[in-house]
This record gives sequence, C-alpha cells and structure tokens, in this order.
Amino acid sequence: MMQFPEMMQYMASHGLLSPQKPAFHAPEGYEFLPDADFDRVLDALPLGSEDKALRRSVAEDDIIPVRRDVFVIRNPRYTRSYMHAHNYFEMVFVVDGSITFCFENEPDRVLHSGEAVIIAPGSRHDINIRDDTSIAYVVCIRKSTFQTTFFRQLEGSNLLSYFFQTILQGEGRPNFLMFYLKDSTKINRILRSSIIECAAGDAYSNAVVISLIQLVFLELLRSYSQTISYYNYEMGSDFSLVLQYIQHNYRTLSLPELASFFHYSEPHLCTLIKKNTGHTFSDLVRELRLEDAKRCLRDTDMKIGEIAEKVGYNSADHFSRVFRKAMQQSPQDYRRTHQDADTFIPFRTEEGRFD
Repeated sequence: MMQFPEMMQYMASHGLLSPQKPAFHAPEGYEFLPDADFDRVLDALPLGSEDKALRRSVAEDDIIPVRRDVFVIRNPRYTRSYMHAHNYFEMVFVVDGSITFCFENEPDRVLHSGEAVIIAPGSRHDINIRDDTSIAYVVCIRKSTFQTTFFRQLEGSNLLSYFFQTILQGEGRPNFLMFYLKDSTKINRILRSSIIECAAGDAYSNAVVISLIQLVFLELLRSYSQTISYYNYEMGSDFSLVLQYIQHNYRTLSLPELASFFHYSEPHLCTLIKKNTGHTFSDLVRELRLEDAKRCLRDTDMKIGEIAEKVGYNSADHFSRVFRKAMQQSPQDYRRTHQDADTFIPFRTEEGRFD
C-alpha cells in the first residue's frame, strides 16, 4: 500500500504513465447510475501526473489545481495510513460501504454510508478504505474561499453559525463536524456533478463547482439539528449537544437549568459557551428570541403580546424594550416596514380594487 504521490512515483519509474492526457466523456445520465456503475465511470478519469512530494503538512496547491477554489475527487482505496494535516477545509462523504476516519490521538472511527465529516485546517487525520466497493468523495476547499463564500450561508438564527465561525476558523485548532444524512441521494448526485465538472476544467467549471458545493453545504445546514455531531479536541467533548439543547429550549431556558441538565458548574458552562461561540449564554438566548420574533412579525398576524409570550418574554413591554434596543425600531414599525416591503398585489387600481 502506498500514498498517492508514492503511487505516481512508482508508476513513473516503471514507465506506466502516459505522456498524453486521454479523452474523457461522462455518459448521459451519469447522475442516476447505480453507485457501482458510476464508480466504474470514475475509473476512466485521467489523473494528474505532477511529481508531488509526500508531506505531513499538505498545502492547498499540493492538491487543488491552480486557479481552482474547490476540487472534488474520489478517495483512493488501499492507501497506507499516513497521518497528515493541511491548510484547507476538507469535506468527506461516505457514498457506499464504510471508511476508517483517523483523527489526532483519538480512537479510529468507522463511518458508514450516509455519514459526512468536515475537517478543520490544521487537524491531523487520515481516511482509509480497505475494500473494493466502499466509496467516499472528498471535497477540498481553499480556506479563503470557505471564509468568503461558504460562511455567507451561515447567517441566521441557528447556533451552528456561531461555532462554525468560532471553532473552525481557529488557527491550528484540530476539530471536525460530523453529519448523518438520512437521505443522501440528492447530495450524492450533486457531488457526482462536481467531480465531472472538475474533470472538465473549462472556463466555467470552477464557478459551477463552487455553486454545486454551496448546495451541498445548504443541505447539511438544513437538517443539522438532528444530524450534527461536533467534537472539540481541546475540550475532549461533544459540545453540539449543549448547542442543540439551547436551540430547542431557548424560549424558557435558564443558565442554572442548562448547567444542571449537563452536570456542569455555571462558571464552567459559561466558559464553554463563550469559547465555542464567541457569545455569552444571555447573548445567544436574546439573539435566538429576536430572530424568532422577527419571523413572527414578518410572517404572521400574531399580536405583540402573543409574540412576546411565544419567544419567552414575560410581558409585551419588556419584549418591546429589548426589540427596540436591538433593532432601533419598535416591533410595530418593524412589522409595518417588512410586511409592506414583502407585499406584492398585481393589477391593483388606484382605488385599491382589483381589475
């Protein structure tokens, strides 16, 4: 067993590499082929023959082609174990069978079909496949691209936004996020298209691949609260459980209740929340309540008092004071502005009647 650069060097020394790149054409309807059939399509993909040295610290340009922001490949099988780290983000999706995920000094994890992991830059890890049929796709994303393009998808009221931005951007802090995809069919098809686009390499393929991986990212975010598992290597704990509990109970949750539920002292829990999200417990709860309130003001006809009660405030006056301080306008003004802006009634006459 060899690592990929060793394979290329071995083939070059034995005259097994072609000096010319063979033509490749994906068959029509490749997105809908059975996994085993599409795997054979990938067997015909030309591989680059650049002479790359084997390193424990892998740089973006060692893997991602020049002038490309995202590169999607099938993970090789039967590579020898080789713990390494890189300065870009890596997303691994198990399409079929199982893989072994090695991370830092932790016990190896076996990931099965439908599971995915996002690995932060600077994390020592390895992916091993030890059979002929298991399939995993790897998405390599330049760090600058991840920050400028994919973090835009993190705006909103979910707590995944906070620890994605706080933890995964931490320089040299080994961490990963793990997801289970209840139905991975859609993501599998998107990733197939991404691999084929990477092979095309025309003037438009880079932008197309970025858009496709954005769709993958959004699918993960859509269902994160039921499927995400987050590991903080420095703390030795799965902190996503705490964030999920806050997300689902913030309307009535207090810090003492949260600390009691997870058997933490209040000071220690405050430290964990601040370190993982960049915000205090009170800040998180207030932001979640405000986002919920804004949605109710925009999309429902609920009275202000009903909204205040729904999002966890004891009185409409208290809610209005908090809302005005955060938004620089009253709940009534916010509703008037956003409902008017979102309302479109075609063919209305000057008298307000329909033609």
